[in-house]
Amino acid sequence: MKIDFTPVVYEHAARFAGRSPWEVSRSPELLFAGHCGAYRAYRHQVIAVGIDIYNLEAEAYGARVEAPDDHAIPAIHQPLLASHDEGLSLPAFDPARDGRIPMVLGVGQRLRHEFPEAEVRIPVAGPFSLAFNLLGITALCEEVVLRPEATAKLLFRLAEHQAGLCRAVAAAGLDVAFFESAAAPPILSPRQFHELELPALRRILELAAECVGHPVPCIMGGDTYPILADLLSTGTNYLACNVETNQAAFVAAVSRTHPHVKLRINLDPVVVASDQPERIYRGIERVLEIAGGRPNCVMGTGALPLETPLENMRLIREYLAG
Repeated sequence: MKIDFTPVVYEHAARFAGRSPWEVSRSPELLFAGHCGAYRAYRHQVIAVGIDIYNLEAEAYGARVEAPDDHAIPAIHQPLLASHDEGLSLPAFDPARDGRIPMVLGVGQRLRHEFPEAEVRIPVAGPFSLAFNLLGITALCEEVVLRPEATAKLLFRLAEHQAGLCRAVAAAGLDVAFFESAAAPPILSPRQFHELELPALRRILELAAECVGHPVPCIMGGDTYPILADLLSTGTNYLACNVETNQAAFVAAVSRTHPHVKLRINLDPVVVASDQPERIYRGIERVLEIAGGRPNCVMGTGALPLETPLENMRLIREYLAG
């Protein structure tokens, strides 16, 4: 049974630049070198230009991304906003000027020129993931419970602000990769997702599709099977089927109702990074059984851990080819 394999490379690109994720995330030359090296080695379907992909917009708004002590992913530890009310009055950032967004767009253009056959996409964060970084997870979850209407209003406003970034991506001749993992259950219950998040999610996916001229992927980690119908209702053309969810039920449901939607069925990242080939092969066979020959499926990895042995990608490809 044949299936395309596409590892998911964000912070793992730092391996190919020979520097820490922090250093690579701050340098256009290192970011370009890292993603060039990763693509030459893996020939993965999509180059998503970035290292700490969920930090870009919050940093452009003014949040501070802090350097970790080791090779961890850079993170925002101090929320920019003290309340929803501050978020509702927050002006949109300028993607031509603010934060690292101009750098990421420039690197994306260089990668597109270097690899014209590749899909080069700029990460765009979903409204809940963006609110997560602006307010902090504790404050955001409290507001979800105590002020749900205000939360929904904030999410919708943040979604509409993302249109400026999507327009800048399209003007640069690039495509959008949309990410919203923070909103997946259990952080939001399926009911909360439907009532608070879905209107904003539909809006940003609609705006992104208008900007680039076609539906865009909606990538969410976590247990997304309980919200699958809502995800499909957004009009997305690509979903991730994660190891944390009921992958078999997920694939069967999409095949039945939305066969045109492409699915990336993820291997367990722990298995992908394993030093035991037989464990990796068992993981591959499990995904092949779930895919069941469906033509609109690819095999993925989730976010490839930085420490993943480079040899493992060759093992996976050779096993699939054999």
